[in-house]
Amino acid sequence: MIIKPRHESLELKILRSLKARMNLSKKDESYYWIIEKGFIGEQKFDKWLENLSIDSYVLNDVLLEYNNTVFQIDTLLISPETIYIFDVKNYEGDFFIEADKWCTISRNEIKNPLLQLKRSENLFRQLLQDLGFTSTIETYLVFINSNFHLYQAPLNLPIIFPTQLNRFINQINIKSSNLKEKHSKFVKQLLSILLTESPYIRLPEYHYDQLKKGLTCMFCHSFINTFTKLHLVCNKCGKNEENMELAVLRSIEEFKILFPDRKITTNAIYDWCKIIKSKKIIRRILSTNFKIMGHGKSSFYVNRD
Repeated sequence: MIIKPRHESLELKILRSLKARMNLSKKDESYYWIIEKGFIGEQKFDKWLENLSIDSYVLNDVLLEYNNTVFQIDTLLISPETIYIFDVKNYEGDFFIEADKWCTISRNEIKNPLLQLKRSENLFRQLLQDLGFTSTIETYLVFINSNFHLYQAPLNLPIIFPTQLNRFINQINIKSSNLKEKHSKFVKQLLSILLTESPYIRLPEYHYDQLKKGLTCMFCHSFINTFTKLHLVCNKCGKNEENMELAVLRSIEEFKILFPDRKITTNAIYDWCKIIKSKKIIRRILSTNFKIMGHGKSSFYVNRD
C-alpha cells in the first residue's frame, strides 16, 4: 500500500520552469539534469515496486530530521518483518571501484553513493529507537538504468543492479506474514514528523523581467506557438493538444511557484501567458477557478477554500 506517493519536488518544478524560460549557467543546467534524471529513475523504481504482493507500506521521498541533521530516503518499504531503505540511482555509463573510490571509466572520481546510504541508515536507526519501534533494517543502493555497469564491485556491497530487480522483488514476495497494528501506529508517527521540503534547495537567481513569457508544452516544455479556439498544439513534440483552459491553469501554478509573493491578477496572468490575446478569456478562467478578492483595479485572485 502506497502511503506517501512520489511527487516532483518544488526544486525540480522551479528549475524545470527556469530551464525553459531563461539561459541557465552550465553548472545550474547540469544540476537541473541531475535532479530531472534522478526523478525519472525513481519513477521507474516505483513501477518495479508495483510487482510487490506482500502486505506492506510504501513511503516515497521521505524527508526527516534527527539530531539537527536532515536526511532523505528515496523509498521506505515497511514490511511485517523488515524495513527496507532504498536509494535509487539513475546513473548511465561505465563506472568502477578502486580502493573504495568510485570513478567513471575516464577516471573522474564521483561521490561514493554508499556513504550517503550509510548515513541515512544510521540516522533512521537512531530515530527508530527514539520512536520506540524495533525492526530489522536492510538498506540497498538500487541502480535502475539498464545502461549502467559497475566494474570491480565487491560481492558484499548492498547493491541491486537492473538485472537483479525481478529476483530481488520475488525474494521479498515469498514472505507471507501480515502487518500489525504496531506498524500502522509507527507509520502515523513517521508521517507526523516528515519535513515537507528540503531546506537545502539550490536555485539560481532569477527575476520576472528576464524570463520568457508564454505557455509551455506539458510534455517537452517547449513554447507553444499554435492554437485553435479551444486547444493549444505543440509543434515540437507533436504529443499534445491540450485544452486551453487547462494549459492556462497549469501556467498559473507555474507563476505561483516561481513568484509566490506576486498577486494573481488578470493583467499579471495575461502578460505571463502571452499567447492568449484576450484578457476576457483570462478573466473568465480566473473567475471560474479562483476566488476574487477586492474590487476594481485592486482585485486579485486566491485559491478557493
